[in-house]
Amino acid sequence: MPASVFPHAATLALVAMVAPTAPLAAQDTVPFSPGMVITRSVRVAPATYDAPAPASTDSALIVVRGSDLEIDLSGVVLRGIDPEADPDLARGVAVRVEGGRNVSIRGGAIRGYRFGILARGTRGLHIVDTDLSYNWKPRLFSQVSHESLVDWLSFHDNEDRQWMRFGAAVYLEDVVGGEIRGVRAVQGMNGFLLTRTDSLTVRDSDASYNSGLGIGLYRSSHNTIVRNRFDYDVRGWSTGYYERGQDSAGLLLYEQSNHNVVAYNSATHSGDGFFLWAGNSTMDSGEGGANDNLLFHNDFSYAPTNAVEVTFSRNRIVANHLGGSRYGVWGGYSWETEIVGNCFGGNRYGVAIEHGQDNRIMGNVFDGDSLGISLWAREEQPADWGYPQNRDVRSRDHVIDGNVFRGVAERWRLERTGPHRFGWNPVEAGTSAAGCDPRALLGEAFDTLAPDLPGVPREIPRGPRSALPRSAIVVDEWGPWDGQSPKLWPLDTLRSVVPLQLLGPAGSWRIVDRHGVASVSAEAGAMGDTLVVTPEVEGGVWAVHLEYVGEATVSPRGTVVPAGRRVPFSFERVEPFAPWDVRFFAWDDPARDPLSDPAAFDALLAGTPLLTRTEARLDYQWYGPQVAGLPQERWALEATSSVTLAEGETWSLRTISDDAIRVWVDGALVIDRWDPHGSLVDYADIPPGTHDVRVRHYQLDGWTEVRVDVVRGDARSTGSAGPH
Repeated sequence: MPASVFPHAATLALVAMVAPTAPLAAQDTVPFSPGMVITRSVRVAPATYDAPAPASTDSALIVVRGSDLEIDLSGVVLRGIDPEADPDLARGVAVRVEGGRNVSIRGGAIRGYRFGILARGTRGLHIVDTDLSYNWKPRLFSQVSHESLVDWLSFHDNEDRQWMRFGAAVYLEDVVGGEIRGVRAVQGMNGFLLTRTDSLTVRDSDASYNSGLGIGLYRSSHNTIVRNRFDYDVRGWSTGYYERGQDSAGLLLYEQSNHNVVAYNSATHSGDGFFLWAGNSTMDSGEGGANDNLLFHNDFSYAPTNAVEVTFSRNRIVANHLGGSRYGVWGGYSWETEIVGNCFGGNRYGVAIEHGQDNRIMGNVFDGDSLGISLWAREEQPADWGYPQNRDVRSRDHVIDGNVFRGVAERWRLERTGPHRFGWNPVEAGTSAAGCDPRALLGEAFDTLAPDLPGVPREIPRGPRSALPRSAIVVDEWGPWDGQSPKLWPLDTLRSVVPLQLLGPAGSWRIVDRHGVASVSAEAGAMGDTLVVTPEVEGGVWAVHLEYVGEATVSPRGTVVPAGRRVPFSFERVEPFAPWDVRFFAWDDPARDPLSDPAAFDALLAGTPLLTRTEARLDYQWYGPQVAGLPQERWALEATSSVTLAEGETWSLRTISDDAIRVWVDGALVIDRWDPHGSLVDYADIPPGTHDVRVRHYQLDGWTEVRVDVVRGDARSTGSAGPH
């Protein structure tokens, strides 16, 4: 393709790489002590330190103050919690950098904290070759069969440090210049969070398998993010059931983050591969955006939602792999955005843009997408958006030229949009077995369009699981599974016969113990098998315990076991409730809402129900009613059941509710969350023995979620900080 197709190629920003700092003079070796303050270059004595941090983020185990100093942590391991403890118990800050210039932190491993390294106001910060994996992350409550709104994230607000509630391996605020290089930050919630941080280079690092973000930028500009892995940063996925991502992403750019270069990264299998949003200020005023960012030759494939989402802004998306997702590019309200020389393939929608203007979709290949390009406008704009009230938002003046459509069911769909300029866009029968390579697609233009990044190989550092289909995503109660350890995973929600897939490295397995199980389909076998379990009681409380022998393994919490050693793993299901008798009621008059007129509500529930059901689980969630005959709003339920729990163990009753819930055990009110609220988790003690349980729930409007479980133990995980 001739370079003339790309009129803005000559104006591509040239972002110079920040050169690694030279090692400073030999440091003194100092012992570690919690709360130590470092004001000069030192080496911390190598050792493993079990050192819980204060819960407050205003303090830290190590505080760094000063300029022109290096902290060498080589051989140091800081552990805030027991390595096998639940990761939502992690607290505090391990290393805090307060201002200064030319500060370097090298080496070491930091795990079990809310924040591994937190820096504010530093000029020239270098974090190099540090392992910041296995830090804080929340329990998730979405299941195989459906998601929970508790798990949804919102990064939209951060003017008052709201992002602090999410934790991170590295959290930078008001940092200018420097680098994050060779840093590993896996199996937490967030890898790197940057707020008002400019001119930083993030390169050759791995922030994969996090349950929130690989990297997130807020009001952060002129940064270079190059040759990193942000794979499998995902939540809200269950093969065959739901594919939302819940606003997780490999890379996220929000709120006036401009002129960033994102090149040669692998961000596959993440909620969104790349997620850009202009921000609240733009939505209110119609001004600004997150503009002039360059996405060059990355792999954003296999996202549950969007390989790339760029909205209300102007950007360049060039020479990327954008396949196997719901949307290749979602570009709502984007303007003057270039989508050039990309490889789309196997998406439900290739490019989808509502209310976009003056965008250029040129020289791309669409290979096996269901719909290639979708352009449209709403019939009317949301009344609460300032954006359309302050600027022209007609869908118009796109250029669509030089694209190739192979085996695409529908080349383009246009609704309430135009005029547009269409050039030559050939259609070819069938898909290409050879796939698509942006280098071959662009030819000499690839080098012309590439950002000037001296010393950076123009290759994507793909991980060992980056080429797998989306079905390789497995998200359990602690986030994405990384494939390095054996795992039993239910294939559906059956209760009487339960198929479990044996996932993990190559090797063999055998059952070593089981309880509450009537039969199993096999006692031993090879990884990749499906083990079928028949419980003694449909649902019930049962478990199978297995042993794996094979390759070396790494547990989701970082425990390494050499090849040939025995690795235990198991699966348990706790569903001790008898069938639930559920009665539904509805009312029309808002004055009779439960809080407005409690007496009328009690009288309603004492009357004839609108409908009745018997349910194996009390577990409803929807935006639109999934029970026939139930209205969208102003309805309630009362459900009763009994539960028998084994003696000698600790049990907890757990609810998830939206809008409201009350629970009685043997006539005593134990959970009272009666004011309307979004999805929230509550707990109550429930002793061993047999108990009667009664639940009341009402729904005024919006999302519905009501779920009642019994869980083993006395943990009180309430999930992510979410949108609240």
